[in-house]
Parts: sequence; C-alpha cells; structure tokens
Amino acid sequence: MSTLFSRLCHASLVLPLALALALAACDPAGQTVDVNIAAINDFHGNLAPSPFTYADASAPGGKVTIQAGGINALSGVVSALRKNDPQLLLVGAGDMIGASPPMSAMWADEPTLTALGTLGLKFSVIGNHELDQGTFELQRQINGGCDSPRPDKACLYSKDYSGTRFPYVAANLIDAQTGKPLFRPYIIEEANGAKIAFVGAVLRNVSTYVSSQSMNGIYTIDEAEAANALLPELHQQGVDAVVMVIHQGGETVESFDKTDCSQLKGDILDVASRLAPEIKVVLTAHTHQGYLCRVGDKLITQASSYGRLVTHLTLTIDPSKHQLLDVKAKNIVVDPKRYPPMPEIAAQQAEVEARSHELLSKPIARMAATEVKRTLNAAGESAMGDLVADAQWQATRSLGAQMAFINLGGIRSDLILEPGQAQLIYSQVASVQPFNNTLNILTLTGAQLKQLLEQQWQNNGLGFYPLQPSASLTYSWDPSKPQGDRVVASSMKINGVPVVPESPYQVTVNAFMAGGGDNFSVFKDASDRVDTGLSDLTSLIDYLQTNDRAGNPVGEHSPGQRIHKLDAATVTSAQR
Repeated sequence: MSTLFSRLCHASLVLPLALALALAACDPAGQTVDVNIAAINDFHGNLAPSPFTYADASAPGGKVTIQAGGINALSGVVSALRKNDPQLLLVGAGDMIGASPPMSAMWADEPTLTALGTLGLKFSVIGNHELDQGTFELQRQINGGCDSPRPDKACLYSKDYSGTRFPYVAANLIDAQTGKPLFRPYIIEEANGAKIAFVGAVLRNVSTYVSSQSMNGIYTIDEAEAANALLPELHQQGVDAVVMVIHQGGETVESFDKTDCSQLKGDILDVASRLAPEIKVVLTAHTHQGYLCRVGDKLITQASSYGRLVTHLTLTIDPSKHQLLDVKAKNIVVDPKRYPPMPEIAAQQAEVEARSHELLSKPIARMAATEVKRTLNAAGESAMGDLVADAQWQATRSLGAQMAFINLGGIRSDLILEPGQAQLIYSQVASVQPFNNTLNILTLTGAQLKQLLEQQWQNNGLGFYPLQPSASLTYSWDPSKPQGDRVVASSMKINGVPVVPESPYQVTVNAFMAGGGDNFSVFKDASDRVDTGLSDLTSLIDYLQTNDRAGNPVGEHSPGQRIHKLDAATVTSAQR
C-alpha cells in the first residue's frame, strides 16, 4: 500500500460517508487467502517406488498397476506444488518410519528422516510404528546422536547423525511421570498471511500395535478430547483455522480420488464426530487407504501409503475473522514418470542406493513358486502366511515348539520373482520381516489355544484378523456361529492328533505377539515363556536356504488349507 493511500485509509474515519465507502477496499475485512497443504502418511521408509493399483475403466480388466511413490517422485510432486505456492505446508500423519524396507531399515531409518527433512516436512504426528523401538530410540532419531539400543544400525550411515529437521507432534501421548504430552501437542504454521494450527494425535489404542516395552513410561488419552481441550489456548494465539492430523483412519470402497466420498467407515468416524465444530479438516492415516470424504461438515482425507499418493488441500481463510470458509482436496498419484526429483533429494537417494546395493542384492534362495502372496482366501489363510509360520516353527522345533503363528501385520510384503530371476535376493526377503523380532515359545493349554483362535474376530478396526498357522495345526470354523464360539473344537489337530483342552502345547510367536499384541491377550496368560533370541528374519532366510540346498525349494502359489471355513452345505450335512 502506498504511503498516500495508507494515510487516506487512516483518515477515512473523519471523511464523508461516500468517500469512506469508496475506500472500503482499505479494510482487510472480507479479504480471503488460500493456504495450500500437502499431506502424506504411512511412508514407512519407502525410499524406492512400490506397486500401486487403482481402478481405471479404460484399462484392460478395469485396473491399472504402476510403480508409484518413493522419495524421488515424492519430492517431484512437492516441488511442482511449491511452484504454484512457495509457502506450501508439507505435513505428515505418522508412520514415516518403522516397518520399512531394508534400504531404510538397515540404517535405522536415518536416510528416510534426513530426506524428509530435506524435503521440507513441517512436522509429523506420532504413529504406532514410530514407537516400534520405544521412545528412547525415537527421541534419538529426532534429536540426533548415536546412543541407541540398535548399535548395529544407528549412525552406521552417518557417524554424526544430527536428527530430523522437523518436530513430532501428539497431543494425546502422555508422559507417565509428568502427566503432560511427551511431544508437542500442536504446531502453528503461517502461510500467505494466515495462521494454521495443526493438532496431532496418535491412535488411542496404540498399545495394541506396539510391544508392551514400547509403552513403558507413556500412555494415551482420548484423541478428540485432547484436541478439543487445546482450542482455548489456540484461540488466544489468534489462529485462523485448526486442522486435526491423526494417526487413525477408516476404509471405503470408493475410489481414492472421488471428491466428497460418502461411504467412509471405521474408527476415525467416532473420533471425528466428537471433535469441536470448528475443526473441519481431519488428515488421517494408519489404514493405508486413499480417500477424500465428507462426514457432515468435516473433510476427512488420507493418502494411501508408501508415498504413492499426496493429498493436496487448499484452505480458503478469512484472516480478519479467523475463519475457515472452504476447503478443497485432491489425491495426486506420485508417478515417477511424471514428476522429476529435486536435485538434492536425487543425490541423497543415489548415495543410499549405492551404499546399500551389495547387501540388498545378495542372492538368498530359490522358491518353488514364482510368487508367494499375502492375499487371504475365504478361510483367512495366505500362502505367505504359511511360509513364514512354517519358517518360525522349523526354527524352534528342536526347542520343543509344536506349532507357530504369525500375525498379519508381521508380514510386510509378498515374495515375487521377476521374469528371469532365479533366486530371491536379500532386499526381497528382508522386506517381509523388517522388525527383527525375536521368536518366543509360550505354553498354552488346548482350551487357551481355542480361546486364542476365537480372538481372531475383534470388535475394533481390525475386524476379522486371522493368525497364520504353521502346517502342524489345522482347524475349522463356522461363520454361522456367534462370535466367541466359531472355532470347531473337535476339528483342532496338531500333526493330525486332536487337541486336548487340558494338555499343554508349546507355541512359537514373535516377541510382539508374545506380549499380547494385536489384541491376542491369551498370550499374556501363557504358563511358560522362553525368548529364544532367534531372529524372525534370520529364521526365514535359513528356512528358504536349507530347503533350497536340499533340492526342495519352498513357497507355494496357494494357501495350504490349514484353516477350513465351513459353508452352509457342510454345516447342514454335519448337523444331520
């Protein structure tokens, strides 16, 4: 505004009404600004692209699969958005690290955190996988340094690892000693003349998804209540809009790019319904879904996972009234063929690829099938689940284990041989089990074993969450029976011998499951438990290699029918 125009504006209070009206444009009231946000979630250290399948009516079969995501293409999308708005705010909704492919996991996810800082990430909320190694290790990853419970990984990529360039946020993750949030509860960003408050939250039941050790010294409170309680403090700071960023989500059958989708389901709905009316934008995560849904007057979004989508939001704001007037959103496919990387990101990625190549390309073993997938059949069994459970059983069989279980979340990828590829390589196998969990042998009675299998039907976001059994265990379940009584007790057999309710059985599970993870609380009641110290990944590699050397490569296209789902005809026949 020119000096003369400024003087006229300040003098308008004493000018005639007509002139005052003519100078109404001096008053900023009623003027709006746009604030652009790019949101990502569940990146999980996926520095390289991964397959992304989406519906396309014009494509053969109605679907298209491309390689999408990766830090290079992600930087290209962010760079393109910044060309239109240099003040774009890039934010993360959690699980930026953890359960990562080996290119990131082998270096304690430090290359991923460094790259996200270079990319200009403003903040990320805490996700369950940020807590995989506990809060002490997470604080090290944030603040820098090499004092780590993982000396075999920490600071190997950089001797002077300096931490992230961005903070983590969570209003509802509480320090048990102080009773206050362990991390910043919110962050306020200014862009284009507006102040936006981002309130962060981890899912309330995060303890279901991490080991009991990871929850030492912390607890969670209700997500919506934590966010709502901050509003008076945020108003005092003059924010113009409040955005909720939460590591919790939902599911919908609608397309990832459908504007204002309306069929959203899941745990996020309860949280959103209890948020204060002024919180109209909710950025979500955790369920690895892509959606742009309207629930009442709230926009609820998610950008799939692994950096394969970016949610671009435009908030229209009236700063004079501290009011959000409108918000629009779209999900952008992060296609490496369309978005060239930022030079500094490309340089970082080239270095981590070069330094990781020798280990990642190491040949491991042949497979009997060209692909072994996590796809569940109607009974709840997958070929990949069979393979991993068998590997863990064989690793502990000499120690007395009679069976093994692996949880669905403990299997992070499929095993697929590319055309002309004779053997699996280390990067493929390590991607299946990136947690480096130890195997535990627990003792359960036959009655507890049945109770465990009944816990596969859960009244939360997991729903039907079938454990994957080793070949030694077979059983049937009846979908017509009520929850809690679906497993047919007489069908339960170990190596062909019926399970006896009073008899003890030795069961192998990973350390996460041994602590009751994924709501399988029966494991907490085991009468005996032995931590073998054996690594889940090492056990899988040994199993693949031992069978290959014996001339009997393992791995099948289809599940082995260890679990049987009774259909109506079978049930009717049995009743006769």
